[in-house]
Amino acid sequence: MRISHATALVTGAGRGLGHHFVRELLARGAKVYATARNPDSITLEGVHPLALDVTDPHSVAVAAEAAADVDLLVNNAGLFLGATLLGDLDAVRAEMDVNFWGALTVVRAFAPVLAANGGGAFLNVASSIASWAAVPGNSGYAVSKAANWNMSNALRHELAGQRTLVTSLHFSATDTDMLAGHDIPKGDPADVVRAALDGVEADAFEVVADPSTRAQKTALGEDPRESYAELAKVFGSLRER
Repeated sequence: MRISHATALVTGAGRGLGHHFVRELLARGAKVYATARNPDSITLEGVHPLALDVTDPHSVAVAAEAAADVDLLVNNAGLFLGATLLGDLDAVRAEMDVNFWGALTVVRAFAPVLAANGGGAFLNVASSIASWAAVPGNSGYAVSKAANWNMSNALRHELAGQRTLVTSLHFSATDTDMLAGHDIPKGDPADVVRAALDGVEADAFEVVADPSTRAQKTALGEDPRESYAELAKVFGSLRER
């Protein structure tokens, strides 16, 4: 699809990667609905702010009715709490509620909208290496993002009949609010967003935005012990834990 002719809606647009998506979509000539739980957090000019909480089906339904001309949905809203599967179960559920169930709720509400407008595209921010690797301290997030990735794989089958593209975006750590307190190498979120929208315009099923994420996906075909050996160089041996 051509972004310059698109009417896009971005979830989680108040900050972070969502803010960068809105800026780039506007620069490419799209009409943009920028959504957040608190629409007052939307500070960019030239957008149509909407209230949307992806964990609230009623909120999502109201947004779908208000933005009935959308043909590109950027499913960006995400949550990272550092939850572990054997730790705070409420935190694990919260990450799943946003990163998987919330994303699916948005797709279910907007799929008929996209169908009515010719098919369009969903861009699902499956996000990061975490779709394909869990590291200490991100296991709840990793599980939720793995589910998001396979959700995209499944939705391609279910939405093919209405000619809706489903693009899954994957990237390594980026310099956004979500990782503000983490002293690790971070990429430029503007680069990730450009790669993602280029992928949508090229009808790509999947966008892997950087070499380290591409290497991690490739490693899925190898003995998993090899991946754990690499992770141990950073996080320590599994037997030490």
